[in-house]
Amino acid sequence: MLFTKTAVDGTNRVRVKICGLTREDDVVAVTDAGADAVGFVCYPGSSRFVPPTRLIGLACLVPESVTKVLVFTNPTAEEVREYLSFFPDATLQFYGQESRAFCDQFHVPYLKTVHMDKPERLLEAQTNYPWSAGIIADAKSDTWSGTGPDFDWKAAEGIRSKITKPLIVAGGLKENNVIQAIKLLRPWAVDVLAGVEAARGIKDPAKINAFMQGQMVTPTHMCLIITLNYFKSDFFKTLWPCILCELVIFTVFGLSVWLFPAT
Repeated sequence: MLFTKTAVDGTNRVRVKICGLTREDDVVAVTDAGADAVGFVCYPGSSRFVPPTRLIGLACLVPESVTKVLVFTNPTAEEVREYLSFFPDATLQFYGQESRAFCDQFHVPYLKTVHMDKPERLLEAQTNYPWSAGIIADAKSDTWSGTGPDFDWKAAEGIRSKITKPLIVAGGLKENNVIQAIKLLRPWAVDVLAGVEAARGIKDPAKINAFMQGQMVTPTHMCLIITLNYFKSDFFKTLWPCILCELVIFTVFGLSVWLFPAT
């Protein structure tokens, strides 16, 4: 299951995936806050790594309405199958350099992460991974640790209309910039890891709740935001020509009445 057709609260807001959960308290905090998906890192090189035996205790706390996402980085097929043997209903996420053939072989929904050194990577991923359930646009990093660097969302705005797969935005998201990312890229979902942590692998309930409040933008709210931004940036540029036209019309009308009074 790749999230739900509506968000877990029944609205059509942007969905939220919170990744890198390692503790029972964090799973409860995240799901209580209304996250639509939770991510567990299955990469042994990460400080947030959760082995299958440990994940069993965490996954049992996840409600059925919330999607469990298993995040792999350049795994072997055996490693993926081991996790799937415990969690056959999970969605996979491939964060590394996995090929299309590798990702497709498991016959379960999967997300492919794109490391955004240039916007065209999104279009390439959409073509190269046609069976993926969605594309995650993340920052380019020299490590596979998910350290939360930003990427240039503005640069990807120009190709957004060409992305037909569900787009999930990640990379440096926090409560104070998530609305900007949503406004620019209009994603299906947002994905946060380090932005809601008190320390590496330890989530902060206050940051989680602030992030959830920050991203609750419905299409109606989006229209309002875009309209307000338009008025802030272009209102007077548009208004002055209108005022000038009005003055010309009233002047011509006034002169015609004065020069050619009605008899």
